[in-house]
Amino acid sequence: MNLLTALARFLIFPGLLFAIPAAWFVLWLERKSVALLQQRIGPPFGQPFFDFVKLMGKSTPQRPGVNGIMMRAWPLIAVSASAGAVGLLPVLPLHGGFQGDLILLLALMEIPAICMIVAGFSSRSLFGEIGSAREATLLVSYNLVFLLAAVSIAVSQHSFRLESLAGAPATWWRYLGLIAILICLPAKLHVNPFSLPNAEQEIYSGPMVEYAGFELALWQLSHGLEWIAGVGLVATLAIPPSAHVWLDIAGVLGLGLILVLVISIIAAATARIAIDTTVRFYWQCTIAFAVVAISATLLMRLRS
Repeated sequence: MNLLTALARFLIFPGLLFAIPAAWFVLWLERKSVALLQQRIGPPFGQPFFDFVKLMGKSTPQRPGVNGIMMRAWPLIAVSASAGAVGLLPVLPLHGGFQGDLILLLALMEIPAICMIVAGFSSRSLFGEIGSAREATLLVSYNLVFLLAAVSIAVSQHSFRLESLAGAPATWWRYLGLIAILICLPAKLHVNPFSLPNAEQEIYSGPMVEYAGFELALWQLSHGLEWIAGVGLVATLAIPPSAHVWLDIAGVLGLGLILVLVISIIAAATARIAIDTTVRFYWQCTIAFAVVAISATLLMRLRS
């Protein structure tokens, strides 16, 4: 992938010019669908954008010294990593990518959660520290399933290049791995039943409790970009490419919207569960998926 193609993917499509409005739209769609399921009116169209503009105009708490610099750095790093992950999505097949870009995508998708953890501890707030501890526990729990599923998809197709995976024939193993990734997305996106780190009723938004103004606006934007990266990864790998680029784009966008609605419906229909229950759930998923992965590998070797 040359420099011009990389810049176009990062800045135009599926990069910033597409991803930022799409992030605001997904945040609105999540809030609106949950509100309708709860028989509420919900926010008007474009409310996340208006919230972003309003927060950008507000002042932030004065934090002198290194702690203040760190508190401002974490949301900037989170937004940059999320935007980079979106830019790597193989929405346009055979138009870029490089060997091993799946590993880079997975690493970029982990950075916002890590930034949230250190941001909560940097805030020196009791509620922020509790939220960060919950986020760290949650991160270790679901990442075992998430990373194992992503690596198993790559190994089954003998490639760690995203566009090779998106263009390869669909197999039952790929769809099994995508289902495992989907199971992890609610925890990765902090929605019910895995909204433990930012439980407003318990710890006042957790790691975000000391954030305001443009810093909080960047955190919300990073969250929206995480939505795009998560559902985009599943959508691009679930839909086999066709001979028409516009049909591929429409299919990815359509499936992405369906996934947002499904996750939102699950969030509206469930209550927050305790951290020990969450850990047991993902560890059990990890054991089950590992057994299936090892069995499938042995079966493929015997057939070959």
